[in-house]
Amino acid sequence: MARRSRIDPTPFEARITDLTHDGRGVARREDGKAVFVSGALPDERVMAVQSAKNRHFDEARTVEVLEASEHRVQPRCPHFGTCGGCALQHLAEDRQIIAKQRVLMENLERIGHVTPERVLPPLTDVAWGYRRKGRFSVRRVEKKGRTLVGFREQDPRFVAELHECHTVIPAIGSRIEALAALVDSLQARSAIPQIEFIAGDANEVFDGVALTVRHLEPLSDADRDALVAFGQAHRVAIFLQSGGVDSVQPLWPAAPELSFSLPEWGLVYGFKPLDFIQVNAGLNGKMIRSALDLLDAQPDERVLDLFCGLGNFTLPLARSVRSVVGVEGEAGLVVRARENAARNELDNAQFHAADLAQDLSGHAWMREGFDKLLLDPPRSGADFALTQLPLKQFKRIVYVSCHPASLARDAGYLVREKGWTLKAAGVMDMFPHTAHVESIAMFEPR
Repeated sequence: MARRSRIDPTPFEARITDLTHDGRGVARREDGKAVFVSGALPDERVMAVQSAKNRHFDEARTVEVLEASEHRVQPRCPHFGTCGGCALQHLAEDRQIIAKQRVLMENLERIGHVTPERVLPPLTDVAWGYRRKGRFSVRRVEKKGRTLVGFREQDPRFVAELHECHTVIPAIGSRIEALAALVDSLQARSAIPQIEFIAGDANEVFDGVALTVRHLEPLSDADRDALVAFGQAHRVAIFLQSGGVDSVQPLWPAAPELSFSLPEWGLVYGFKPLDFIQVNAGLNGKMIRSALDLLDAQPDERVLDLFCGLGNFTLPLARSVRSVVGVEGEAGLVVRARENAARNELDNAQFHAADLAQDLSGHAWMREGFDKLLLDPPRSGADFALTQLPLKQFKRIVYVSCHPASLARDAGYLVREKGWTLKAAGVMDMFPHTAHVESIAMFEPR
């Protein structure tokens, strides 16, 4: 049995020279070993305490800032440093996006061995109260005599004891204590592991926010009544989830309608409480506009939109092209995408369900001709789908990415193996104050 490395509790001084991709400061021990220091910024001198020891690097946390960076700011959230939801609140907002742009460019060079001909201006929107979708962990802590509701701590074994959250939309971020008190009052409080939140547009019945309460045992009538009373008092819809995604059922109102709009394109999207929607509504609109401008699809062209979800890009495209085909792996999202096309009276948008990480040769849409390609894959990227597509048919590709490493890998494939050119790339701040890097890239054939 391997012996666990002992952690040295002695504080040590560290000179920070860089920032990791997850937002920690980089320093070197006297022996040259790298140490990643949470809460520290480049050009700072800090006192730190080791928190983990690994073969090639150590981990530590800042206990005192001896010389502060000129870009250090006071974090707005009192839970910063404990809650794992944010990593960069201590860095000025205008510097956060610069750090993320550096991450993207480093990944493109190091992993893809490619460089864009043009670096796009970063896309940003409001930095606070933007998060409209997420999941709170719930844990009853008997030693504390109360229930905790919040994101995981930096040590993910624990739930952060939050009183508020400044990155979550105010309708939820300001009600975390009320939510914890609600769960604490329930008979089933020890059988509720999580609460998911999602928000769209307000309507006459509720303010567009929905909470989905996961419960591991049946709820009593008293518990259900308490949840309904909370929903009515705070004008939030309440859903219950007793098992998988298919078990989600509305509690109050009886048939809540969840939707969000994209005013620039005159579109309204209906969605379910556990569906994927872009977290940042303001940035989403700017991202769609950027993607459509880069794609430059013409009125007589056909566009293929892979990993299309609810039709986030597909339906705006349908407003300006001859036809567009959206393909998505989750069948429920495809159903909603079709419903949204009909809802918005768009008959030139078709949707198909397909696992884009599997063999696609049997799908009829693969044999249809297209002029342009847009794709917005998950963190794993789109490498398998790209190897199957007849790429020579496309005049242009726009790739929206939520993970710079997978984008860099796929960019390398397109450029070095398939003869495309990376014409432009840039970052988008979908998650301010976190280290998450959202990006967009445009390719053209040589």
